[in-house]
Amino acid sequence: MSTLQSAYAVQIAELSRELGIPGNYARQRQLSLQPEATDLVSIGKSPEGNDCRLIRPAARGWNYMHAAARAMAIDLQPLSGFRSVERQAKIIRGKLDLGEKIGDILGSIAAPGYSEHHTGRAIDIGSPDVLPLEEAFADTRAFAWLVGHAHEFGFALSFPQQNPHGFVYEPWHWCWHE
Repeated sequence: MSTLQSAYAVQIAELSRELGIPGNYARQRQLSLQPEATDLVSIGKSPEGNDCRLIRPAARGWNYMHAAARAMAIDLQPLSGFRSVERQAKIIRGKLDLGEKIGDILGSIAAPGYSEHHTGRAIDIGSPDVLPLEEAFADTRAFAWLVGHAHEFGFALSFPQQNPHGFVYEPWHWCWHE
């Protein structure tokens, strides 16, 4: 492990302790530490107007996939791309402040340091047919198209039903793989 990786691992361990994340979280959830991307490009705005960014090769894959879907009258909307470790921690702190228990929170969001969003390869995808980040996305034409075609552009569904990581079913969360 390089010094940089070691420093990052220490930072994540300290943040995990602060947030009350169990020490065996990564092993139990079969998750690896995910590095934070630095070379990101915009792929457009979410419906709420937030800039969505991915690493260049994932952005290229998204652009090709988005165009192919549009040619079939499928509207894929980018909802969220890169998310920093600090942003991930802020989301969890907000949920804790609302009285949610850390175990419940970790069923729907990865601990800081373990989210695919940190890598700049993950994208949450929506459709104008349903509310964003809802399981109902699985019932849309957009999802059906993704299931049949996303692999052609390097994307795979990360958290299917009953996934080994213990996350809720996230039909909207896709990750680009080299």
